[in-house]
Amino acid sequence: MLLPYLDSILIEAGCDEAGRGCLAGPVFAAAVILPKDFKNELLNDSKKLNEKQRHALRPIIEKEALAWAVATVSAEEIDGINILNASFLAMHRALDQLILRPELLLIDGNRFKVYNNIQYHCIVKGDGKYLSIAAASILAKTYRDDYMLELHNQYPEYSWNENKGYPTLKHRKAIEENGACGQHRKTFNLLSSTSDQSRLF
Repeated sequence: MLLPYLDSILIEAGCDEAGRGCLAGPVFAAAVILPKDFKNELLNDSKKLNEKQRHALRPIIEKEALAWAVATVSAEEIDGINILNASFLAMHRALDQLILRPELLLIDGNRFKVYNNIQYHCIVKGDGKYLSIAAASILAKTYRDDYMLELHNQYPEYSWNENKGYPTLKHRKAIEENGACGQHRKTFNLLSSTSDQSRLF
């Protein structure tokens, strides 16, 4: 059973990202402020739900949240600042868009960069502990998956409709055969560790 909040008084925003370990595409992040009395028995860590369940929950979260937002950091930006900083930046961008200012941030993971002097708590596997982080994980995941499906139409050779940009064997083989595209993260190991990827670009 996920917890409804960490603090019963402060306005809390849960934050999570999706796509950090991918070889291609942006990293997405979401921030969600839920009512203190929000309840949903299905809501859980997005990784523990199937695609149908995630997409069923998304409109519920968007309707019942006091505020929510989704933001991205591009593959080019990721290459410029590294994926950890890009994840922080995506969360900051999502927080920038909230129509309600949070007083406390619940961050999935063990690291974060302070945002507007708002106090925060980093919670390892927080998407399986707090409803607001789980809600953020679902929004980030579903919006990113939808985006990768759109990109698949432009780059069908990489099968992003199946792997969503993650480093599957099929994805790596497609990069080996076709080279990399502008959506690939150049600073990531796109091929096997023994291969020379300088020829891909």
